[in-house]
Order: sequence, then structure tokens, then C-alpha cells
Amino acid sequence: MKYAALEKALAAWNKLLPLSEADRNKLSRRFTIDFNYNSNHIEGNTLTYGQTELLLMFGKIIGEAQVRDIQEMTASNVGLKMMTEEAEMKEMPLSQHFIRTLHKTLLREDYTVYRNLPGGVTTSFTIHAGQYKTRPNSVITRYGDRFEYASPEETPALMTSLVDWYNEEEKRGKLSPVELAALFHYRYIRIHPFEDGNGRIARLLVNFIFARHNYPMIVVRSRKKQEYLEALHQADLKVGTIPSKGATAELKEIQPFMKYFVGLVTEEINNDVRFVSEHDENIWWYDGERIVFRSENYSKILNAMLALPTVTLSDIQKEIGINMSAVQRLINQLIEKKYVERIDNKGSWRVFITPSL
Repeated sequence: MKYAALEKALAAWNKLLPLSEADRNKLSRRFTIDFNYNSNHIEGNTLTYGQTELLLMFGKIIGEAQVRDIQEMTASNVGLKMMTEEAEMKEMPLSQHFIRTLHKTLLREDYTVYRNLPGGVTTSFTIHAGQYKTRPNSVITRYGDRFEYASPEETPALMTSLVDWYNEEEKRGKLSPVELAALFHYRYIRIHPFEDGNGRIARLLVNFIFARHNYPMIVVRSRKKQEYLEALHQADLKVGTIPSKGATAELKEIQPFMKYFVGLVTEEINNDVRFVSEHDENIWWYDGERIVFRSENYSKILNAMLALPTVTLSDIQKEIGINMSAVQRLINQLIEKKYVERIDNKGSWRVFITPSL
């Protein structure tokens, strides 16, 4: 078996199907928060996980936040909904028009970027929403090298080839959805067709492919950003620096990224299986991590806060039957981990960690 661990994870997932409506809703809510938070956090968005949940689920923000970060996160969620709706129309091929529309949805509008050059000179350029790049783009790797993506002149033809290849390969069915998604992601990133937002679009399109093939959608976790970037870099070393070569790379050439990607998908599916099938009052989930509390008192506190957000420390102390200093210590630990926080001046609690029950 080519990807034994992945096949095992998929088999476990398929045994759970069809999911109940409650489980579908539970997974959808978790994925919505996790995907939007992580995909934007990778690119520098400063909203916390808790702020992201409040914004996307309730339309409000608690604490300090930059207006642009709020707008970016809101637009990201619109893009996620757009992507999932498009993926449901499986008879429709992927199109460049859809990719550009998705990009315009994420960026919302054109904006100007200002840069300070040596000698005090300021330069500026415009980021175009929904349009392919009009100026070269590149990245400085963590090794200090400048890595060039496809030129503006090459980009339209390379994107046409990429989309045509995807539609043809999907019809042929020779590649698994995971292989197809990994190869599409790598080729797309090597083109880097837009002036900004390429990573976010790539991660949306990976899930577009998975949704079309009835696979669970995945999250690239921002806490593992370096693993993600390193896997892409190692594949770049094998493929070479010529952008057109990267844009037409074959599966065997991107094995470092493929190995990483298979591991990522396997882990995400296994976590989905656990999230749906485990029912233990001491198991909770937070941003893709399975949290097992050693003391049942944590769960009692969290459940009390979920049942009554205005619950007081005194109420919790009476409910659990431990001294007040112990209650305060446990709550402080939950706050420190960002599992809970106070959400208004009335002393209400907001719980960001999800129970497995």
C-alpha cells in the first residue's frame, strides 16, 4: 500500500459515514474557525483564536484588533463559503474565473503598498484584487536566497496550463485526490499568480479539491508553519529554480512536499475521526489539538461556564467542592492557555475549547 497510514485513516473516517446532522454541524463549526484562523495567521493576521471565533460565529470582537485584520478574516470566511458552494457543483470544471473571483473576495479591493528604500526614498505599488500580477514577485528564503516566481508575462499561460491540467487529470482519475491536491498546490505556489494572497488561495483550492472528492477538508496549522515552508523549500531544491519547471513539476519531483502533505492529511483525518467518535468528559479540542485533562475539575469548570456564562467563582467552588484558591488556580491556567476568557464587564465567560461529548 502506497500510503498505509493515510489509507487507514480514510478507512476509519468512511466507517463513520454518513455523519449525523449534529456531527456535521459540530465538524463544520470547528473547521470554519480553525481554517480561517490558521490560514490567515500564517500570513500575519493578528486576531487570536478566540477573537476569530467570536467574529465568525457572533459578528463581534472583544479586545484590541486592527480593522484590516477583522476585514481580512471576515472576507476569508466568505471565500471559504464560496469555495465549498463551488465544490458542490461537481459537474463544473475548475476555472481561472473562479480563482480570480475567489482572490477578489479575499482581498476585497485594490490597495497601495508603500516601501522605504535605502537613502530615505519611498516607493509604492498597487495590489490588484482579482487580477494576475503586473510586477515580478519573489521571496527571501530562510537561507537568505531570493527565490523568483513566474514572471507577469508567463503567468496567464501557466495558469491556463495549470487549470487545464487539473481538469484533465481529475477526469483521468489516475491520481488520488491527495496526490492531485498536493501537486496542484505546489504548481500553483511556483506560479504565485497574484501580488498578494497566494498562500490563502492555495489552501482554499486544496480543500476545493478535497470537497469535490468527498474527502474531509484540512487545516495547515500556523504553529507548524515552518514545517510547511520547509517541505515546499525541499521540493524546490529537487525541482530547481526555473518557475516554468516548478509550474509543471511531476509528483516524483516533489516527494519532500508530498511526504509532508500525506502526513498532514493523515493527521487531520485522524483528528476528525477522534473528534466525532470519542465521548469522554475529560477530552476537549482546541485549534486541532486534543486536550486530555488529568483532573476532572477542569471539565467541571468548563461545563459550568458553558451552561451559565455568568457563573461566579463562588458558584464554581460550591459545584466542585474544592477550596477557592484551587478554583482560582485552575481558572488561571485555563485563561493562560486561552481556553477561556472574560468577555464583558459583567464578568461573563467565553469558552473557546470544545468538549468531545
